[in-house]
Amino acid sequence: MGQKTNLYFTLLFVYLCWGQRSNPDGERSSCNKCDLQLTCNCSYGRFTHVPMVTDRALTLDLSFNDITGVTSYDLTGHRRLRALSLHGNRVATIHPSAFDSLWSLEELDLSDNQLTALNHKWFRNLEALQKLNLLNNPYSCLGSHPVFQRLVRLRRLGFGGPALEELKRGDLSGVTELEELTVHGNNLKSYESGALGDVWPLGRVTLSLHGPFLTNTALASAVLADVTYPETPLILEDLHLIGNKSVQPFRASAKRRVRKMAFNNLFASDEAIVNILVALDGVPVTSLSMDGVTLTGEGRWEAAKQTDQKSIDEFFVRNVVVLNIFKFVSFLQLGFMLEYPRKVSVINSRVYVMPCNTSHLLSNLQYLDLSDNLLTDLTLAETMCNGDGTMKDLRVLNVSGNALKSFSTVSRQVTKLSKLTHLDISRTGYSSMPEGCSWPSTLRYLNISRAKLTTITPCLPATLEVLDLSNNDLKDFMLILPALRELHLSGNKLLKLPPGWLFPNLQTLTIQANTLNRFDRADLQSYGRLQDLWAGQNKFACSCDFVHFLQSGIKGGEDVHLADGEESYVCDSPLYLQGQPVAQVQLSIVVCQRVLFVSVSCGVALFVGILLCVLLWRLHAFWYVKMTWAWLRAKRSSLRRRHRRDRSGSEELLSYDAFVSYSERDASWVENCLVPELEEPRENDEDSVDQRTLRPLTLCLHKRDFLPGHWIVDNIMSAMERSRRTVFVLSENFVQSDWCRYELDFSHFQLFDGNAGGDTAILILLEPLSKDDIPKRFCKLRKLMSSTTYLEWPQDEERSGEFWRSLRHALRGEDEDDY
Repeated sequence: MGQKTNLYFTLLFVYLCWGQRSNPDGERSSCNKCDLQLTCNCSYGRFTHVPMVTDRALTLDLSFNDITGVTSYDLTGHRRLRALSLHGNRVATIHPSAFDSLWSLEELDLSDNQLTALNHKWFRNLEALQKLNLLNNPYSCLGSHPVFQRLVRLRRLGFGGPALEELKRGDLSGVTELEELTVHGNNLKSYESGALGDVWPLGRVTLSLHGPFLTNTALASAVLADVTYPETPLILEDLHLIGNKSVQPFRASAKRRVRKMAFNNLFASDEAIVNILVALDGVPVTSLSMDGVTLTGEGRWEAAKQTDQKSIDEFFVRNVVVLNIFKFVSFLQLGFMLEYPRKVSVINSRVYVMPCNTSHLLSNLQYLDLSDNLLTDLTLAETMCNGDGTMKDLRVLNVSGNALKSFSTVSRQVTKLSKLTHLDISRTGYSSMPEGCSWPSTLRYLNISRAKLTTITPCLPATLEVLDLSNNDLKDFMLILPALRELHLSGNKLLKLPPGWLFPNLQTLTIQANTLNRFDRADLQSYGRLQDLWAGQNKFACSCDFVHFLQSGIKGGEDVHLADGEESYVCDSPLYLQGQPVAQVQLSIVVCQRVLFVSVSCGVALFVGILLCVLLWRLHAFWYVKMTWAWLRAKRSSLRRRHRRDRSGSEELLSYDAFVSYSERDASWVENCLVPELEEPRENDEDSVDQRTLRPLTLCLHKRDFLPGHWIVDNIMSAMERSRRTVFVLSENFVQSDWCRYELDFSHFQLFDGNAGGDTAILILLEPLSKDDIPKRFCKLRKLMSSTTYLEWPQDEERSGEFWRSLRHALRGEDEDDY
């Protein structure tokens, strides 16, 4: 009973766990790293399960995560997916229906995982699959059922790994042709002849057969026999060739007349090299390549000099390590095969010199690549036989990445190479060039990129069609090159485009990553034939002209094409636009039409100013401001006088009965009528009531009573302060007088001083003048005439006596009671 109970709980636990795992949304995280091209890059995301992404994704990269399995629901709905990568995870289980919905999948990468077995059900609906990578998984065979049976469109296939031990005939059933086949079978123990032989046509083949070449050469021979065809390039990796036995499989390839062979990560002895050459004796091998070679011998390969290697056209060697470098002999012993190749590359192999005698052997050489070695100016001269033109058919010379410093030296070494068209001297130590140099007349392509040049001189040949000066320290470029079609100047310090008239035939200009801040239509029009421009990644100043030109000119379909895309053109200044693509910049009219905006603004401001001035002039604002300022100054002087009187203890004396304000044009009436009548009254006046009314009055007149040398406004204020009343003689002349208006306004201000009581102003109308006849600008006078009784000078002489009595009474005012 207890065992049944335990079994029940175990099944229940498994069921609950499976229920949790079957929940598509319970544990899955999401990945939002998808761009506008629907490419989702979710690599290095530390995902433990396939994350959720948009079902519209076309490419999904899940490489280098910690995914351990793919369930049936992880990829459901991704019918549009074209490429899926699970490379570099820990995938050990894949549900049989995990890929059923991926009908459009063209590329699938399951390499470097933990798949111990392959299931043909994974691929049953992947009929559109063209590329499949199953490398480096721990499965020992491809399975009992043909895994690739339904993959009728498969063109690139990679399988195998350290655990692959068996390949049977029929494992690749369904695969009819391949452009590329990669098989890792370093520990392969069983191979049925024909397992790889049913694939035809077969493109490039890459094989890793380290173990079979050492312990089972028959198996290795069978594999090579199945994949070797004259037009199929054969690449062999991770070989350790010691003696004659390990080289025997090459005889199978030799029988199939292989033409292109390459070795990657090769470890070989002198005996093995000789045996390889013997095995390939008479075989029409046109290309022999070795990348990553370790030579254990001394280079004594004389035993192979009787072999026929006339067919070798290309010899490529890179990353060579010679263990016994001090015992290694010269390549002169390879003279039997050096006279045939037309293309030789010895790259990154620590070559410090190729003796002139060896150069003489390369009689058919057209292409020589000695890049990334230890050549100097001295050893280059030895290699080129001091410029005697030994390699007379040489067309391409690449000595980049060497310790070369003298520009004139390299020019002398190649002068007599009458067929040289391409010269690559990039990544060297050139810091300057002489004013003049000699070059072969056939030179068309020159690469001096990644050097240390600061200036350019006429040393450069005028025959150049392609010139690469990128990644130097150039600040300008002023050299006429009439035949130039391509000019590469990226990574320098140029401030502007070189003048186009220097290159009448230029079609491509690359000037990225300089200090260029702008260019315009005129700059490009100077290039008569320019088609492609690469000018992005510069420090562009986004002025209105540049932004408008880029957006409406080139973007709108000019003859010049921005080959690096508009996204490469980014603003560096002004600061508020920094980092913004030029194509998306929107500048206001205030910024772009500054002159017009300022002109219009100034015009509007001037118009408003004129209109305001006219309005203020019509309202007499200027007059009131001027008067107020004058009154304030005068008032300040008056206050100072009062303070002086207060400090001295003296009382203010009223010196005059009235201050008379009149126009200079009315002076005759004031002097002949007003003054005599008030200051010199007649004693026999019949209209007099008593003698008190005949008492003389003292009047203040500006002509006689103002102090000379004082400011006239101070005199007016002082006269008003020292007078009991102010008499205004009104007439048309009064209205026209500025000083009369001063006196009128000052008199009005005195009403608010607190020192004057009653009506201090007396109005005399010398001629008929109503309030409506007074202009509106005389607001104070109009107000006084509305609130103050005024006296009219009678036109009838008989009524003059009554006028004078009324005037005297008004002037005396309260003083009448004192008598």
